[in-house]
Amino acid sequence: MATLITLLTDFGLADSYVGEVKGVLLSQVHGAALLDITHQVPPGDVRAAQYVLSRVWYRFPQGSVHLAVVDPGVGTDRRALAASTAGHFFVAPDNGLLSFLPPDAHFVALPIPEAAAPTFHARDVFAPAAGQLALGASLSHLGHAISDPHRAPLPVPRTNGGVIVGEVIYVDRFGTLISNIPGEAVEPGVRIKVGGTEIGLLSRTFGAVGRGALVALVGSDGTVEVAVRDGSAARLLGVGVGAEVRA
Repeated sequence: MATLITLLTDFGLADSYVGEVKGVLLSQVHGAALLDITHQVPPGDVRAAQYVLSRVWYRFPQGSVHLAVVDPGVGTDRRALAASTAGHFFVAPDNGLLSFLPPDAHFVALPIPEAAAPTFHARDVFAPAAGQLALGASLSHLGHAISDPHRAPLPVPRTNGGVIVGEVIYVDRFGTLISNIPGEAVEPGVRIKVGGTEIGLLSRTFGAVGRGALVALVGSDGTVEVAVRDGSAARLLGVGVGAEVRA
């Protein structure tokens, strides 16, 4: 079975950057299966990268290597990391992107080769490390153990007088506002509000309302979302990440 390496970046697809990273991986790990999670993370948006990777990594088979690079601090003194948990491996900058990993995850700091381009650690630092993990190298072989990775976890909702107060943590390409409120925590009959606008009761899916109408529902990741059928809730409401959501 081919080794699976997933890739998540903010590089887009217009330039050579993704291809260069894949070239390094395929040169190092012959027959590797490379799977793109996305390369359309908004430029420099570490929090968005954290959200996307946190909802997908565990859906892949054990032994997968997840290469995630959204790295506005590339070339600075921020560390480069490799990590493991639950039979999965991760390679990413030490900027909070891996904050979703549990406290018992193992982390190592990777050395930065002198020849590495200071603006392209994805190709010259992270891809070689991911390749070594795919070939069976241990974390201890790649770097020295650390116990203080930078943690910047996504916010969690709170309860205020019986009301669950959360916020929008991600906006997808459809303009859907994805909150951090678990759907299972919402009591029946509670009306959802976003940024002070009442959306209504939770519906089962987008088709429960007419075209152009707002709808609140529990999305595929299990949290409350607000959408517009055949439109954009972000654009209609004029809100985005950080907007208050009440349930």
